[in-house]
Amino acid sequence: MDFDLNDEQRMIRDLARDFAAGEIAPIAAEIDETGAFPYATVKKMGEIGLLGLTASQAYGGVGADMVCYVLAMQEISRVCASHGVIMSVQNSLVNYGLEKFGTDDQRQRILTPLASGQAIGAYSLTEPQSGSDAANMRTTAVRDGADYVINGRKSWVTSGPVADYVVVFVTTNPKGDHRDTMAIVVESDRPGFARGKTEPKLGIRASATCELVFEDCRVPAANRLGDEGTGFKFAMTILDKGRIGIASQALGIAQAAYEASVAYAKERHAFGKAIAEHQAIQFMLADMATRIHAARLLTLRAALKADRGERFTAEASMAKLYASETANFVTDKAVQVHGGMGYSKELPVERYYRDARITEIYEGTSEIQRLVIARHVLGSAA
Repeated sequence: MDFDLNDEQRMIRDLARDFAAGEIAPIAAEIDETGAFPYATVKKMGEIGLLGLTASQAYGGVGADMVCYVLAMQEISRVCASHGVIMSVQNSLVNYGLEKFGTDDQRQRILTPLASGQAIGAYSLTEPQSGSDAANMRTTAVRDGADYVINGRKSWVTSGPVADYVVVFVTTNPKGDHRDTMAIVVESDRPGFARGKTEPKLGIRASATCELVFEDCRVPAANRLGDEGTGFKFAMTILDKGRIGIASQALGIAQAAYEASVAYAKERHAFGKAIAEHQAIQFMLADMATRIHAARLLTLRAALKADRGERFTAEASMAKLYASETANFVTDKAVQVHGGMGYSKELPVERYYRDARITEIYEGTSEIQRLVIARHVLGSAA
């Protein structure tokens, strides 16, 4: 495996790093405090290509590879995990799904404004009664002539309050199973589409998350992705890319917490010397660094397999599982290294700690990742 970055990868990494430092860092603490969606910086992210990194240039994207995406996601999330998840949903879940499963008309009509950053997208799979049990859907779509009539309620939709387009997963038979699911793109200005309550979250507070309510919402059949009955397969395929995005987000959070801890350990003195000279602190920093490096290699391996056109389901789950648990481990140790100041909002470490927690939950919990990995291991061994 070649670990050297090419010119495009370095350029995109540096672009994201400079943008994060110059545009996002000055507002990161404030938007976490207020929970305000960062419209201005998200618009700028779209203008410089960060919301359409891996989408084809023919549809308004940059056409970069997954390694570029991983590097850019880490840099953005290292400064603000809220911006990171907005970027992840747009690239991994919405753009990728439209390009892979959409028709050329759908790509031109819907993907182009999303990939060029002129519109915001959301991905809506979860319902109040179903999270990890993704096949247990009750939101229905009934065919009526050239349209589908959608009724139901979706929950925990990242970017839902601000999205222009939502990829929605529905069932055509509420008494059926995953073979009756379907994916369809819903424009947010359609009658019968409403945004429910915005969730008051522990972390990633500036990434807007809400319920979506559908009441006799008519959507043209021309917005359906693929055929009826293919929705569950599409959802799982799209989530593979999403897991690489969340692994990258987790890495960015962990890297920020680690860097803050190293700097603080060198500056803070106790018992007559810098706490970095105490073995207890050194061991924590060593464990943090090792886990981050291991998580980064797993994430890059998943990205490389995706770029090669190989199946990467297990690798994406491994990367997401290990990187998310690493983020939680590292941010926990970062608070410990900082002591009382780690518990204070005066420093960003407590924000990293809160932001890290969600990475073990969305795009499939750690338990779901272990199931995916176990099935791969047992299948390979059979």
